[in-house]
Amino acid sequence: MKQNHNRRQHRAALGLFCVFSLFASESYAAPAAITSRTANIDSVQLHYLIAGSGPAVLFLHGYTQISRMWRPIIPLLAEKFTVIAVDLPGIGDSSIPADNKIDMITAAKQIHDLVRSLKIHKARVVGHDIGLMVAYAYAAQFPGETEKLAVMDAFLPGVPGWEPIYNNPNTWHFRFNGEYPEKLVKGRERTYFEYFWNVLAADKTHSIPEADRKAYTAAYSRPGRMHAGWAYFVSWPQLAKDFAQLSQTKLTMPVLSIGGDKSLGNELAAQMKLVATDVTVVVLSNTGHWIFEEKPKETIDALVKFL
Repeated sequence: MKQNHNRRQHRAALGLFCVFSLFASESYAAPAAITSRTANIDSVQLHYLIAGSGPAVLFLHGYTQISRMWRPIIPLLAEKFTVIAVDLPGIGDSSIPADNKIDMITAAKQIHDLVRSLKIHKARVVGHDIGLMVAYAYAAQFPGETEKLAVMDAFLPGVPGWEPIYNNPNTWHFRFNGEYPEKLVKGRERTYFEYFWNVLAADKTHSIPEADRKAYTAAYSRPGRMHAGWAYFVSWPQLAKDFAQLSQTKLTMPVLSIGGDKSLGNELAAQMKLVATDVTVVVLSNTGHWIFEEKPKETIDALVKFL
């Protein structure tokens, strides 16, 4: 019995030695630390997450979310890239601009200034939802500084095909803003966001995780934050004019269009083929708007392969 006990102890010790050897090995890469920072840019203080080293990848979140949404993919890319995930102006821990000017064109310029302040001259840009529109505005305004562009499940105002989406009665939230909508939503932010997270998903049980729902609700419940988030929607009529003009010059960098077949994956792909010359299309089956959460493996695999 004592001999068997000693053998078991030896095997256990050997197992622990192998585990510790793996973690001590030079071939094992520990996940890169994600650092939270802020920078004063123009009239706004921008909050961003940063990790890794190498060529830059810039992530821009969508409405109801903040830079937190990109945390699952940041460690995967940080081994080869400097990964930057920004809270859009007025959202999350970025301040509301002092001049209250909030729109995609201005946000793209401010985020570009942030990137340049980090001594980065070129970036690969990824955007989801309204972040997609900021990402396109970034690439269209600074094409020589945008190595690649990935756009995720939304649409481009002003580019053919946008009006049926914008005018669809089911997308009532596009025009839901102003004094009284703010009063209606105040204190019920979670209920309001549940519409987006549940109804716009192919399956609400595979949508935004509970911990993220709490974090996003808290972020947008702060004073002035719902108003600031809605300002991006309010800017769309002018944005449509701006994008109609910008889209006359086609993007030449590689573009990835990725979306859900139950959402805007096909519509976005058609638009991107109108505004860019080198477009790769991924449409995820049985997937709604929250592709990063509904189909995390497929979405992350497509992004990593493209980037």
